[in-house]
Amino acid sequence: MSDKAKALLEGGPDDLPDRIVPITVSGADLKIELRNGYEHFRRTDRLSDTPEGRLPVYEWWERTEMPG
Repeated sequence: MSDKAKALLEGGPDDLPDRIVPITVSGADLKIELRNGYEHFRRTDRLSDTPEGRLPVYEWWERTEMPG
């Protein structure tokens, strides 16, 4: 397993390219770019066992569109 912090994403669009993503600030909301917009995820209190170890779970909570 890598020494970089990662999170497991739950919810949101089925076509997200990755469900395990790197995080830079533990606990901060995540914003994932997808199809001319952003999918927003918030940290939960849960952890999940994954192939990359036990990771914090972030749940989808909204989508915003890119301007233009």
